[in-house]
Amino acid sequence: MTYEPRHITFLARDGRLKHYGIATRGDEPRTDLAVATRRAAAQIVPPGAYGFTIAHDATSAGLAIVYWWANENEIHNRVFASPLDDPGALEPADGTGMACVWELEVIEFERRAWLEDVLKGGDHDRYLERTLEPVAI
Repeated sequence: MTYEPRHITFLARDGRLKHYGIATRGDEPRTDLAVATRRAAAQIVPPGAYGFTIAHDATSAGLAIVYWWANENEIHNRVFASPLDDPGALEPADGTGMACVWELEVIEFERRAWLEDVLKGGDHDRYLERTLEPVAI
């Protein structure tokens, strides 16, 4: 695999969920993938939970990763994948992989925000307001 930077952007916030995108081509993931990721999150994240998603328009597939905070300090997740030519057709993904280096950028940011804003500060609103700045890595 030849290294090429990927663009990571904050896409939107829906209630208690923050949505990010990672794009291999262009600045943002394809709309179909982003919409399907948000739809998956709405079905999976427990009511009242805080969390975030990553719509990763990767080189060989569309990936949707849904994360939510549980038991105060645990992050839970579900992973979905779609064919490259049909990014909105997400299906649950099997496997043991945790995350790629680009996804870890978002996870690390969200971990620090949760720790600082919620666990230390008790401020859920501040957590929701804090988002990762657009970056190409």
